[in-house]
Amino acid sequence: MHLFNPRIAGIAILLLWAMLVVVKWMATGSLLKDRPQGGVWIWLTHVFNFLFLLVATPLAAILLIVRRPEALAPAPLALGASGWRTGMEVAGMLLYGTGCILLAWALFTLRGNYQVGGSVPRASDELVTRGPYRFVRHPMYAAALCISLGLACLTYSLAYFGMFCIYVLLIVRLIPPEEEGLRRAYGGRYLAYRETVKR
Repeated sequence: MHLFNPRIAGIAILLLWAMLVVVKWMATGSLLKDRPQGGVWIWLTHVFNFLFLLVATPLAAILLIVRRPEALAPAPLALGASGWRTGMEVAGMLLYGTGCILLAWALFTLRGNYQVGGSVPRASDELVTRGPYRFVRHPMYAAALCISLGLACLTYSLAYFGMFCIYVLLIVRLIPPEEEGLRRAYGGRYLAYRETVKR
């Protein structure tokens, strides 16, 4: 027994996903023209992020809408009691929704300062410390992790849980060079910000 009808969960996922697409376009002026600048890890993260957000997420929503969730979970998480399923569904919906809202807030806060993760700040970029950046230094990465873990919980899919684990590894590798670029660009202002706001 499911707390959320899979079709309703799929529609909610698709609507939140569509909201993110519109927000990205409105806040940054583009959807796909972003190109990462840097090494292999930056490119891998960018490609993975692109595939997850623009392929895996809508695919999960569509398969839930057409009531084919088993296609998402060739190796489903083994959940015996219905209490576990209910907990996973609630956690999944909360994580996914929170991640979408956090990502939208971060995009609107950055606006013209937005760049693909790992890029060195441009001369025209300002150090953004308002909005969600008051609470966490990397809200877009936190949002991506919430979204991917939320989808794993909603689909009971080991494949989507594996995608969450890949995200964690890529982000952990991406943060240090990104923060070094911010330190070089903003010096003491960034160091003071880093001392007061958690990663």
